Amino acid sequence: MKAGTNMKISGKTVCMFVLLTITVMRSAGNYKVSVTVGDSSVLPCPNNSNIITMLTWKISPKVGGPCSLGYRADTNMTDRTNCSDSMNWKFRPDLSPDLEIQQVGIAQEGNYTCEVVTPDGNFHGTYHLTVLVPPRLSLYCDEHGNAVCEAAAGKPPAQVSWLLQSNSSLEDKSHDNGTVTVLSRLAACNTSVTDTTCMVFHPAGNWTESIACCSSGKKKYILCVSITICLLSIMIFMVLIYYTKLHSNRLCHKTKPPETDPIQNDTTEVEPYTTYVQKENVIYNSVSDLTVGQNLSQELWPET
Repeated sequence: MKAGTNMKISGKTVCMFVLLTITVMRSAGNYKVSVTVGDSSVLPCPNNSNIITMLTWKISPKVGGPCSLGYRADTNMTDRTNCSDSMNWKFRPDLSPDLEIQQVGIAQEGNYTCEVVTPDGNFHGTYHLTVLVPPRLSLYCDEHGNAVCEAAAGKPPAQVSWLLQSNSSLEDKSHDNGTVTVLSRLAACNTSVTDTTCMVFHPAGNWTESIACCSSGKKKYILCVSITICLLSIMIFMVLIYYTKLHSNRLCHKTKPPETDPIQNDTTEVEPYTTYVQKENVIYNSVSDLTVGQNLSQELWPET
């Protein structure tokens, strides 16, 4: 009877110890931590005692294998398994069990669990580390004069909206590193509003930018029309010049006098001289005939 009573007491003691241990172990709880990529982060290790017997950090990142950092007070030894140099104790494990992560990257996102063994009990805490990547904001006008707001490579995806505008479309594009590009296009311009404002909301920050696409689109349209008219005018002018030149060549070709034989030209040039010589000969012959006639008449006359 007494033995049974002692067994019951021992059982109750063990149960109470287990429950107390579970209570102490769960007192730390789970935490969620968000860090912007490139920044440093310090994860405190829950500890209600100034004396640390053993300390262990267990890291399970989403990318790559697990790693661990350990410390034993009785040997004053630290152990590092598969952890990068960017992860280390904040100071020294015997002074502070906190873990420091320098220049946090996307690959370091995951779960970080700290386990501490002290004379007062065991403590542990788990952190779920989320890495925030702020998007690259880009606001521009497309070839149709519509406003395009792009939040590129953000994590988590950014929320994009327009101020005082509702007629817009949304596109998402996921990348291999876990980031997402969100693109919003304002389908039509509102002629009553000169500027359109894009608003980007993200856990790493919020941004707003404005742009006037409608007016710039009209200016581009007018410029394009002006250039087209100038090019057409130049082409028409060149065609007219070519046509005029071609027509004039045809007229010149039609009115050109026929070519004559050089011998005939020489004969034509000689004819005036020949006519002149003939006329002189005729005159000379007439004078000679008259002179001869006079001489004959004088000879026939009787002497007185």
